[in-house]
This record gives sequence, structure tokens and C-alpha cells, in this order.
Amino acid sequence: MKNTPKYTKVEDYLINRINTGELKVGDQIETEEQLAELFGYSRMTINKALNKLVEKKYITRISGKGSFVSSSHVTKSLENQSSFTEDMRSIGLLPGSKLLSYKLLKSNEIPVISKKINLKENVFVHYFVRLRTGNGTPIAISYNYVSTEVLPAINVEALNHSFYDYLKSLSYTVLGSELEMEAVLPTPEQKKLLQIDQGALLKSKAITTVSFDGKESILGYFETLYNGNLYTYKFNR
Repeated sequence: MKNTPKYTKVEDYLINRINTGELKVGDQIETEEQLAELFGYSRMTINKALNKLVEKKYITRISGKGSFVSSSHVTKSLENQSSFTEDMRSIGLLPGSKLLSYKLLKSNEIPVISKKINLKENVFVHYFVRLRTGNGTPIAISYNYVSTEVLPAINVEALNHSFYDYLKSLSYTVLGSELEMEAVLPTPEQKKLLQIDQGALLKSKAITTVSFDGKESILGYFETLYNGNLYTYKFNR
């Protein structure tokens, strides 16, 4: 159509390539300069088109690196107890984990969390931080506190994979979690890990219960920060 805005033509061009599968999740699209040359439009017009695609969650722009096709958006209800790995698989992405740090803490060092999960004094806690990815794209950071009274030892290498699958391999059954949600602003380190420039993160705070050898116990406290552009939780009434 003659009256179609120029920036919309650029949007339609890129959306069509994404929808047809020519451009896949994680693929880098042309630079502003390349698109300006392709269409014969100004950089301002191209920039507007790309910003519109960010708003519509088709692409992610990373300062100094370029624009990339975004992963599909995950929408979950608070009643949904699926794991991150299951979430990624449900939208056709390959789930991944990268262990950033692991250490043993004493319950006395983390009194607030110890109270949440009913830890005794001087009990050791597995504390580990992981970066969660979908098709290699950073999506979430998890901070995990697991009681050694419930899970005495952890194969640290297993933390580079699905923790839920690891628990299942040890014959633990995840019964469910008490969840709290809030929006928070990322720290500079979290921005760097998630490769984002701005925007709030969705913080999930979960107290997870498991069953092992016929006994139910609180496994630990799990705090996960999700890229708010990729994850949404909803309440069902």
C-alpha cells in the first residue's frame, strides 16, 4: 500500500523472515547501516522499525553487538509447577545451564533464608548460582539454597544440566513449591549476564518440597531472576 509507513515496511520484511523460519531464534539480523542501504531509508527510519520489533518481542538489541531474533515468550500460571527445562522445551528451545559458583554455607550465615526453610543451627547448605539459557541465549539467573539434611551431597557437574532431572535420577520427587513473585531492577552484573541494557526482571521466590524414601521435606529456597521480556507469570482466578 502506498500509504504504508516506511518503518512498517522494514518491520514486515523482518517479521516475514522470522515467521517463515528463514531467521531463527538467536540469529543476528542486518545492521542499521545494511538495512538503510537495502531499503534506501534513513537510519532514523530503520531505528524506529527495530525499536518497534523490540516492543513486539521479535528481536533483542544488545549494545555493541547488534540485533538478534528473540526466543519465544513463556507465559505461566502460578499454579504451573513446570521446571525451567520443561518451559524451554515447551516453546521449542534447547534448555541449558551454566554453573557460575558453588560453595557450602552454614545456616547461621543466612538467617533469613534458614528461617524460611526451617533449618537448624549450624546445618550446611549447598549454595549455587546458575545461568539458565534457551538455545544458548541467557534467560534467567538462579540463586539456590539446598539443605544438606535433605540432599547430603551434590555432583557439581550435574548443576550444568537440569537440577530437576538430577533429583529424579536420585529418586527424589518434587512435590511442589510455594511461590512469590515481584519485579526488580537488575544489578550491573545481572545486566551483563543476561545481556540486557534495561528493563525490570521478574523475580521468583520458591520454597520447594520433595519426597524421598517415603518422607516429605523442604528441599530448599530457590530465587530466580527472569528476563522480563521473555517470561510472564499470570494469576488464575
